[in-house]
Amino acid sequence: MPRRPSGGGGGAGPAAAAVRKVPLRKLLRAASVACGVQFGWAPQLSLLTPYVQELGIPHAFASLVWLCGPLSGLLVQPLVGHLSDRIAPAASPLGRRRPFIAAGAASIAAAVLTVGFSADLGRIFGDSITPGSTRLGAITAYLVGFWLLDVGNNATQGPCRAFPADLTENDPRRTRIANAYFSLFMALGNILGYATGAYSGWYKIFPFTVTPSCSISCANLKSAFLLDIIILVVTTCITVASVQEPQSFGSDEADHPSTEQEAFLWELFGSFRYFTLPVWMVLIVTALTWIGWFPFILFDTDWMGREIYRGSPDDPSITQSYHDGVRMGSFGLMLNSVLLGFTSIVLEKLCRKWGAGLVWGVSNILMALCFVAMLVITYVAKNMDYPPSGVPPTGIVIASLVVFTILGAPLAITYSIPYAMAASRVENLGLGQGLAMGILNLAIVIPQVIVSLGSGPWDQLFGGGNAPAFAVAAAASFIGGLVAILGLPRARIASRRRGHR
Repeated sequence: MPRRPSGGGGGAGPAAAAVRKVPLRKLLRAASVACGVQFGWAPQLSLLTPYVQELGIPHAFASLVWLCGPLSGLLVQPLVGHLSDRIAPAASPLGRRRPFIAAGAASIAAAVLTVGFSADLGRIFGDSITPGSTRLGAITAYLVGFWLLDVGNNATQGPCRAFPADLTENDPRRTRIANAYFSLFMALGNILGYATGAYSGWYKIFPFTVTPSCSISCANLKSAFLLDIIILVVTTCITVASVQEPQSFGSDEADHPSTEQEAFLWELFGSFRYFTLPVWMVLIVTALTWIGWFPFILFDTDWMGREIYRGSPDDPSITQSYHDGVRMGSFGLMLNSVLLGFTSIVLEKLCRKWGAGLVWGVSNILMALCFVAMLVITYVAKNMDYPPSGVPPTGIVIASLVVFTILGAPLAITYSIPYAMAASRVENLGLGQGLAMGILNLAIVIPQVIVSLGSGPWDQLFGGGNAPAFAVAAAASFIGGLVAILGLPRARIASRRRGHR
């Protein structure tokens, strides 16, 4: 039975450790699938909230549609991570993680086709194409596709995150590098996806996407998802075909199986009793961080279309202004992703210099300041006189784009440090990496459920704008930053780092 590694990594000897190290280029290839997965997330995050309002779902209930993601993630990602932990690496030609990555990617491809063609499917189901009508068939097709999309994303994310962690053999520094690679590919996928969402001429390149039930904005969304399938297939093939999983792991769940009669949920929640205080602090900060991020993810482009461009998807007279704002928001998210990619490159140096906990805490406080800035911009824009054309003043647009861009730095940290911390701390408890990522996912999806249920009605209570949700996001981010700085002390991280030099 393989030796379970200790936190210090001693006992195997430097020669054995050197032999088992996976080259960084393989870690890079292992993380490349994140580009394809995130390319699909980018149009989803920037265009789908406006799109569901076009289908006839009111703004107050648009956030409820996003319950699909956290509810599916609540069980799917931990379950898939758990199952991939229990598969012996030699039991499958693709190892333990890659079968789930491939199956999840196939599910994503089927889902984006359903979502992209939901308006056309609704027409088949008898929807009216009269402007302003609620299209129940399209909404049904959209919801089915959206559920499938989130199931596929969650089924893929856990093994994708666990795969690089497996390859780093519980080395904290290499785990951070692997997660930085993952974050870098997510940034690349975001850049491609948001650039696709910001371009309004895809319907000319793919004219078949324009149909009686699918307008130009709908056709652009459909085209973006078709491009996503291409990118997803290419990057999945790179990850699945180019990286050979090790045949044994330092802490291998397959070598330490639970009893066959033990229920998965009991094992998942039963593992909580083994958590140390540092593990709980990571989960608490993760939850607060995502209470901050999720309102932004839900309403970023909607905020640009409504508050900055003063448009509405419900009013035909100002619908074009709304879509102009949505495209400008997608452009801002593309700039956000550029900074996200740059931050991913320098993140390891920042963590070595200041400690991961301090970096995470400062990034959360920066998030809070950005959300406060969005509230200030909202107030200024509301009280400004716009020109007769209705185009917002250049200064307001630039300020909004600057805030979107700056948020790329803390987003890179959110995509990297929590996963690296969870991987190293939970692994030291003897749990598999798949289960570790599933546990961390609980700290992400539970806040998302809360925000999805509350943000729409909360915003409606204060006039129907997005400002109240951003106020909650600012408060949660700030508290999360303080908890990270105080609960994950720099001194402990620094001393651990010296121990691995």
